[in-house]
Amino acid sequence: MYVIRDAKIVNEGAISTGDIHIKNGRIEKIGSNLKIEGNITEIDASELHLFPGIIDDQVHFREPGLTHKGEIFTESRAAVAGGITSYMEMPNVNPQTVTQELLEEKYQLGAEKSLANYSFYMGSTNDNLDEILKTDPKTVCGIKIFMGSSTGNMLVDNPETLENIFRNAPILIATHCEDEETIKTNLTVYKELYGDEIPLKYHPVIRSEEACYLSSSQAIEMAKKNDTRLHILHISTGKETDLFSNKEPLGKKKITSEACIHHLWFSDSDYEEKGVFIKWNPAVKTAEDRDQIWKALLDNRIDVIATDHAPHTLEEKQNPYTKAPAGGPLVQHTLNAMLDFYYEGKISLERIAEKMCHAPVQCFDLAERGYIREGYFADIVLVDLDKPWKVEKENILAKCGWSPFEGHTFRSSITHTFVSGHLAYHDGKIDDSILGQRLSFDRD
Repeated sequence: MYVIRDAKIVNEGAISTGDIHIKNGRIEKIGSNLKIEGNITEIDASELHLFPGIIDDQVHFREPGLTHKGEIFTESRAAVAGGITSYMEMPNVNPQTVTQELLEEKYQLGAEKSLANYSFYMGSTNDNLDEILKTDPKTVCGIKIFMGSSTGNMLVDNPETLENIFRNAPILIATHCEDEETIKTNLTVYKELYGDEIPLKYHPVIRSEEACYLSSSQAIEMAKKNDTRLHILHISTGKETDLFSNKEPLGKKKITSEACIHHLWFSDSDYEEKGVFIKWNPAVKTAEDRDQIWKALLDNRIDVIATDHAPHTLEEKQNPYTKAPAGGPLVQHTLNAMLDFYYEGKISLERIAEKMCHAPVQCFDLAERGYIREGYFADIVLVDLDKPWKVEKENILAKCGWSPFEGHTFRSSITHTFVSGHLAYHDGKIDDSILGQRLSFDRD
């Protein structure tokens, strides 16, 4: 048992000071000056802020089959060090997660290796609708559709297949939206000019605003036509933000969206310094796009903040443009980055908790997590807002061993992370003796 004393609790739109009693993996009691008998460990949190555990709805941990890049064990450790207590992981692994049997094999890997709580998306192809329809809404986070090709080549581009999935999906659909033909046309132009050595500054021109908008608008059109529960991942353009609404509260929206930390932090001016290390799909675009994503996030047209954590080795990343894969490791540093934005006055602590903890619960109907409430699982993060922390190669936990934030000093540090009541991370040390749990969902 633990008692966290005098923490500044950031939860449900307010900050209050209080104690938290953790027992049997759950929040037993919230109050002031709690009198708890028995064998307890007390944590003085009088100088700390307490958040619900971060819930990341989009990660790529690379297992099975791509474990030279990352593993469920290594990446979940990095996640917990970053205050992420639950994650939802993508199907573009090897073999691709496109049958119920392969999906359950992946859940078994999670049960054996994940330090954080976990769920895995069911993947879609041009010909696996029968498998998709078997997906259990209560035990699986969603169905992933790549409407633009990215790592793993799981592009779904058959119009009839897309229509059938949107019409019949038993569960939330999450989409990667980039129009493939637009990208191919743009890439041909720049390959003719530069061959394989295309300068990185042209990445957002090749994977352009128009490519994103065409695909996102198509997905939304199909969702409206079929009354589909649709969640569009990693919005990267200002133009796309106009496709989303804030007229309804999140719990009633049928169409939702996500912003990722790299599209909130970087812009195309950073390609000169960072190069392939900020090559993502969809691409980091202009500072104006970034500003419009921020605006949509804060006015609730964009609902969730996530990472799209997608590690590749340094050797892979340092290939020429056409061969260098897109993606990078982010789970260890995303909460720190958001706290830097708090210091800049861009976002309040309460909104950070809303977008990274509460909103994923509402978006995915997640059961008993994401809030500081009595009876809920004790997924808890303590942060010291006044303890700077520099990202250096020696303290990067992702298996790939690099970060786009390397060399940056964050203003704040994560001091403790509890996963289902287990103190999994404390001041730089990880205790992986107790593993995370499979997430469940309150769906009919």
